[in-house]
Amino acid sequence: MKKHNFSAGPSILPRSVIEQASNGILNINNSNLSLIEISHRSKDFVEIMDRATTLALNLLNLNNKGYKALFLQGGASLQFLMTAYNLLENKAGYINTGAWSTKALKEAKNLGDAIEVATSKDANFNYIPKNYSLDSDLDYLHITTNNTIFGTQFHELPKTNTNLICDMSSDIFSRNIDFSKFSLIYAGAQKNMGPAGTTLVIVKEEILGKVSRAIPSMLDYKVHIDKDSMFNTPPVFAVYTSMLTLEWLTKNGGIKAIEDKNIEKANLLYNEIDSNDLFNGFAKKEDRSLMNVTFNLNDQDHKEHFDRLCLEANISGVNGHRSVGGYRASIYNALDISSVKVLIEVMNQLNKLV
Repeated sequence: MKKHNFSAGPSILPRSVIEQASNGILNINNSNLSLIEISHRSKDFVEIMDRATTLALNLLNLNNKGYKALFLQGGASLQFLMTAYNLLENKAGYINTGAWSTKALKEAKNLGDAIEVATSKDANFNYIPKNYSLDSDLDYLHITTNNTIFGTQFHELPKTNTNLICDMSSDIFSRNIDFSKFSLIYAGAQKNMGPAGTTLVIVKEEILGKVSRAIPSMLDYKVHIDKDSMFNTPPVFAVYTSMLTLEWLTKNGGIKAIEDKNIEKANLLYNEIDSNDLFNGFAKKEDRSLMNVTFNLNDQDHKEHFDRLCLEANISGVNGHRSVGGYRASIYNALDISSVKVLIEVMNQLNKLV
């Protein structure tokens, strides 16, 4: 029976991608060698890395616009530090909308003057801050476009004259926005692009080389650009599977096509939450995420029944994060709408049961 995987990450990938990646583990490009036993300097893998970076830039409509794509290691957590190392000279601003932006701000404070320009922690991060003012002397403004834990998302980007830096780990390639408004985007692959182990960085080259501090080689974007993401041995399997996912997305109509499907999935699930008296949504309606739907039971006495129904329906990964509680359905690009409909059916069954 089909499993309905709502895991927040590592998360669902297209079945065809998993099959292709599995074949690559056994025999890459009919070489009778495994992907994970060939040199990362070999023609086969160099072509994989080149294709992965090209696909990423093409999908974001950033090719030939002064941007470079990198596949690095260390997750978004390392990018919290790398962005500050490479860009923070005088002062940086952070809009704090959740656990990950809190950590990003903490790392930046280790290197200089990093300030919290707005936050929603007064309501346990259930909304996106608005009506804040920005200092005119910021080196950059950092945001997290989608908050996996709390289920909120920026639906309107901040208006700023400085570099806009973004952690896009959980909504990269999910919706059609003007990506050229960002000077730097980073995203851990494991939420919407590939397996854990690599992080995509998209950086506008002209913003680099402006800080006075010495940057360790492994933390220097220019070093990784000069070495085509191969300053050290890259995570070959994670890069290959990410490339396959980007190919899958391209073949299926690109970002605009997947955005339409994501909106349809989100609307169906949010409509059920709003119309079913047993449930309530966690995030403010105007700031709800298209990727991570957070909700709670109005009566915790129903939890045992609902959990059992989910288990019987082969629904996996819907438990909410401990800081929010309740439930979280992550409806990433690869999740088919049929899985959303199964979850809705279970929510209706609970209504009839109690």
